[in-house]
Amino acid sequence: MALITLRRTLAQRPGLGLHGAAWALKDPPVSGLHRVAAVRPGRPGRFRVRFHHACCQKFHSENGHDPGGPAPSAVQDPDATPQDVRSVDAQLFHQRLDGCASSQEVLRFLEPLSVLPDTLAASALRRICELEQGAGDRADGTLPGQVQESHVFHALCVPFQRAPTSLSDSGLLTALQALALLCEGLQSAKSSLLLDLLAEAQRRLQARTLDVRSLCVLGEILVKLRGPGCPFKLIICQLQDKKLEEFAPEDVVALYRILQACPEKLDQHQPFLNRINTFALSVASQLSPTQISQVLTALVVLDQTQALPLVIKLGKGVVRLIPRFTDAELGRVLEAFIHFGHSDRFFTQGLERHVASRSPSLDPEVLGQILGYCSRKQILSTPILNAAADTLLCQVEKLPPAQVCDFLEPFGKLNYVPPNASALFGKLESRLLSQFKTFPPKTLLKLLHSCSLLEFHPVNFMAKLFSPYFLQQLQGGDPHLDRLALARLTQLFLTSLLECPFYKGPRLLPQFRVNSLLTPCCSLESPMEFPLYKSVMLGLIELLGARWYFASKVLSPYCYTLDVEIKLDEEGFVLPFTVNEDVHRRLVLCIDGPKRFCVNCRHLLGAEATKQRHLRLLGYQVVQIPFYEIEMLKSKFELVDYLQRKLFPQRTGMHW
Repeated sequence: MALITLRRTLAQRPGLGLHGAAWALKDPPVSGLHRVAAVRPGRPGRFRVRFHHACCQKFHSENGHDPGGPAPSAVQDPDATPQDVRSVDAQLFHQRLDGCASSQEVLRFLEPLSVLPDTLAASALRRICELEQGAGDRADGTLPGQVQESHVFHALCVPFQRAPTSLSDSGLLTALQALALLCEGLQSAKSSLLLDLLAEAQRRLQARTLDVRSLCVLGEILVKLRGPGCPFKLIICQLQDKKLEEFAPEDVVALYRILQACPEKLDQHQPFLNRINTFALSVASQLSPTQISQVLTALVVLDQTQALPLVIKLGKGVVRLIPRFTDAELGRVLEAFIHFGHSDRFFTQGLERHVASRSPSLDPEVLGQILGYCSRKQILSTPILNAAADTLLCQVEKLPPAQVCDFLEPFGKLNYVPPNASALFGKLESRLLSQFKTFPPKTLLKLLHSCSLLEFHPVNFMAKLFSPYFLQQLQGGDPHLDRLALARLTQLFLTSLLECPFYKGPRLLPQFRVNSLLTPCCSLESPMEFPLYKSVMLGLIELLGARWYFASKVLSPYCYTLDVEIKLDEEGFVLPFTVNEDVHRRLVLCIDGPKRFCVNCRHLLGAEATKQRHLRLLGYQVVQIPFYEIEMLKSKFELVDYLQRKLFPQRTGMHW
């Protein structure tokens, strides 16, 4: 293993030599990582470590201490004369490094040391770069001048550049990890030290001398740098030749990140990725929160829909670790679960506890992501929605328009009115009145449509919504508005007619209305579920006597699609569905499958509740046939009896 020489305080021990590294410390300090130190001829000596800190538990005295004699105390007085050592307790060394809160503190810790193994020196360099990155988020490969000019930092870096071939794999890659923290791309990397170490790493890669751990670490470094010509293919090919049993959990995570960096070549690597997906099941329980979020993100980027067992296994781990995720990591987990369609009641309960423990200090952006997850999965979570309503009430005047819409849209979709609704919508109306023009047109339309679904109708803004000027803004440069925007405008127009008869402003122009709110790609209605419809249809045929006494999937003149329509004459007799005369009443059966309800309760979604409300106002007699009532029926006789009680509750017999 190569050893790295550090400059000691010569004033304390003027007669102590530094052997082969002494030449490097006599020159003026190098300013930063961008200069190449001039190499002077000299015999490489055996470097030793000088230590006087508590992290040196086991050492031999350089000046004749007998190894068999009593060992000196591991804890020394900081003001005592430094002692020379040949071995360092790496664990305590790293503990001391991790305890340093600034790069200057790391340099003070290193200054009394004479010689370090390259792995420990590289760890010290990485710690310095971590601290500086956290302090200044530097991405240009530079460090503060006071760090660059430090003779300790100079002595730490020079040996890496002078003889990279003598470094161990661990030391080389740790040093690369350090420098990669400050350089986001190879094109912008001005550090000659970085380029030299990269060249040495690539030489070893081509020589196929790197083990699994080293290959994975090198791959992650290249993912961070992402320069042209990164040898990802060579790394992946060498990893394919390794046994999966040799992969540690962190290696599996690194491999996912490497594959994520080249999704365009997924077809070439899919068989290997399938093996990794299967093997990852065995190590999923050992992953940290950061690693879980990284794996899930990679699965999304690589679109591994066939890896659902792994997603489910990772989801179980997420439930235990929710409080330990950072806000960004939790956001990536939610995005992955939405992408794969995964939901879990235990995960929802964990989110509720997390929101309750963090509220009101929870970042609104994270809370918005949690709300988005509940909305996409149609989960009615009262604790999460109430927390979101409280946050929105306090910050509705500060949040950007898009975030206000993201907060409010789930309430409309899930048909949930929060306890503070009056105050919340009052504040929202005040902001809209004063800042109407600051809201993008499509964002404003979604926001006001969500309010309407909750029966907080935006009467004061309908005239502006239906004005040609706003519609022109909404259209932008496109020749046609998207169908979902037109559907929202149409439903708001119906609302103005049916639920706001006192509104006397302009109406929506006919060219901006749709004929049907049920469309294949973007719909405000949920289509019938065929198995449920078939069951109800058979019962209706048995009850009414023939198929022609009812019609299905009827498009009404009011844009809504009726699941089943039954026409009755003035005496209550059932008419054939082809008859349009002498129709006195129309029964509409809403055959509501699970997709029309929130997933965790029997609560209709906002769009479906609005549809049924509008149909009643239009004069239809709405009869709801929910799936959970049909599922309880055990025979055809029970189904017919159920339908008769639903359709004709006042009668003991039937007429047709």
